[in-house]
Amino acid sequence: MKQSLFTIILLVVAFICGLIIFNLLPDIITKGGPLVVLLITITLMLFAYIVERILTLKKARGRQPIPSFYRNFIMAVKDDKLDEAVGICDKQRGSAAAVLKAGLEAYMRGRKMQLTSDKRIAETQRSIEEARLLEIPFLERNLFALSTIASIATMIGLLGTTIGMIRSFAAMAHQGAPDAVQLALGISEALINTAGGLFAAICGIVAYNIFVNLVDGFNYSVDEGAFMFMEIIKEKEAQ
Repeated sequence: MKQSLFTIILLVVAFICGLIIFNLLPDIITKGGPLVVLLITITLMLFAYIVERILTLKKARGRQPIPSFYRNFIMAVKDDKLDEAVGICDKQRGSAAAVLKAGLEAYMRGRKMQLTSDKRIAETQRSIEEARLLEIPFLERNLFALSTIASIATMIGLLGTTIGMIRSFAAMAHQGAPDAVQLALGISEALINTAGGLFAAICGIVAYNIFVNLVDGFNYSVDEGAFMFMEIIKEKEAQ
């Protein structure tokens, strides 16, 4: 499914769920006005993206822990059991396995074509870099959506706060005693939208920072595995 289509479907589903949840909420929250529906919608989208990121990063790590996979893969390559190393990558799956498998297959092709040592190393390195460039968008997907939701939530909350304060000041502008009911409704609307916007923004910022750190750490791990693999290949070619 294309990313844009996924976002549109998620937005529609989240909005419908937001309307349902809004009608089930107590009166003290529904006094926040129609903007509460939007806050619920983007909050639901936020949690959907968080779940999607968790599942994606889990899939990217593969079946075994990364250190165990690297250990088995490197041992197979050192022993020149290249077909076994390919099988280890197929069994592991995930982004790290895909990158190392691409480099290993390029190296094996270079051997079959009887390329020179320098060309085999260059082709292996090139295949690893190309595989990494293909995996990076997969790892970083929807991170921009998390940061965008965090920003939008703040703005929606501020808009609701402003509307609520306008209502409050309008109630105070009556001649004689201010309209206490409208004044209270305006203040309630302002505070509810402020709280909802801050909640969604805080969750979005925290989730974004956590996933950025996880992706950076994973990319570093992939680079480390690729570096170890290339060092072994260079040692083999130097013999």
